[in-house]
Amino acid sequence: MTLGADENAPPTAVARREDKFTFGLWTVGWRAVDPFGDATRAPLDPVETVHRLAELGAYGVTFHDDDLVPFGTEEGERARLVDRFRQALAQTGLVVPMATTNLFTHPVFKEGALTANDRGVRRFAIRKVMRNLDLAAELGAHTYVLWGGREGAEVDTAKDVRTALDRYREGLDLLATYVVDNGYDIRFAIEPKPNEPRGDILLPTIGHALAFIGSLDHADMVGLNPEVGHEQMSNLNFVHGIAQALWHGKLFHIDLNGQHGPKFDQDLVFGHGDLLSAFCLVDLLENGGTQGGPAYDGPRHFDYKPHRTEDTAGVWTSAAANMRTYLLLKERAQAFRADPEVVRALAASGASELAEPSLAEGETWQSLRADRGAFEEYDVDGTAARGYGVARVDQLMVEHVLGARHV
Repeated sequence: MTLGADENAPPTAVARREDKFTFGLWTVGWRAVDPFGDATRAPLDPVETVHRLAELGAYGVTFHDDDLVPFGTEEGERARLVDRFRQALAQTGLVVPMATTNLFTHPVFKEGALTANDRGVRRFAIRKVMRNLDLAAELGAHTYVLWGGREGAEVDTAKDVRTALDRYREGLDLLATYVVDNGYDIRFAIEPKPNEPRGDILLPTIGHALAFIGSLDHADMVGLNPEVGHEQMSNLNFVHGIAQALWHGKLFHIDLNGQHGPKFDQDLVFGHGDLLSAFCLVDLLENGGTQGGPAYDGPRHFDYKPHRTEDTAGVWTSAAANMRTYLLLKERAQAFRADPEVVRALAASGASELAEPSLAEGETWQSLRADRGAFEEYDVDGTAARGYGVARVDQLMVEHVLGARHV
């Protein structure tokens, strides 16, 4: 039996490599330090992490440069640490689909990294990313996440945001050129977040990031890595944001966790926040909503933090919980879509009608303007009296999430 799995669980609730579940070294490796308390857990060896995740059924592991090699490590020791990690990957079969750079922990980044007022800091940050891009390429990563946790301000007059965006664009254009010139098969994924640690962070939401990407020289190489908690911190609908990212063809990666509404970034186990939103997200990713078919084939990456209350055993319990919750919701979403009563309820709501273009094939604005049935003779009152039955769809969804309906 897979470690951490329930022996009574159905087969689909046990994680397997083909599920493409991935974790960051910084997630299970979080020592539970917070602004009010010291660490409650000892450090985890990245090699142990690789082996334990493999036992749990994970597909891959991701890292910041400083997760794998502590900041300031000399070259010989760096090579030794990287070699140990590479051997663990070979022994377990885990892959590294994504990597990223820590541009936020060291005090040198306290005022920013790619958008720091200090030109020397910006140059140092770009070099730091370049160095880890080389390692990411060596380890086979195809996605490189950029989270600008220090790219922002608390005092608006101390940061010229328009100029900061110039520098942000310059940095990403330069890094994309570096990847192209070195022949790396890597795409970039911007991770939006509204605040924390900065009072206000640049590119705070999916929408902001999408608009910014359109200004880049290599816009085709840059997409998004949205995170559940980051959008929900702003009281935004994460499912809608992911749908738009998919619509733009820009969902390059995704961070899954749980969040209880607009407060600090909680990084809970996936589904341990807004459960209905998590269900709808899994339904979108796996079933494509009403359109049908998987909408996303990349890694399902869990960017969460084990509770501060937990010991090391609790860390692995929570890691397994992410995967099991996702698989249970996937199971529920498949049953929801296969339920004849759901099919009837969705038909009554007119959900499928949305796929029909407003203009018929060959129709123009002129023919629409001349169609009296579209306006002058349209039954406004009769249509206004129509009920769409969305309440029934909503209740059927809740019943499937609760396991009260079986197909």
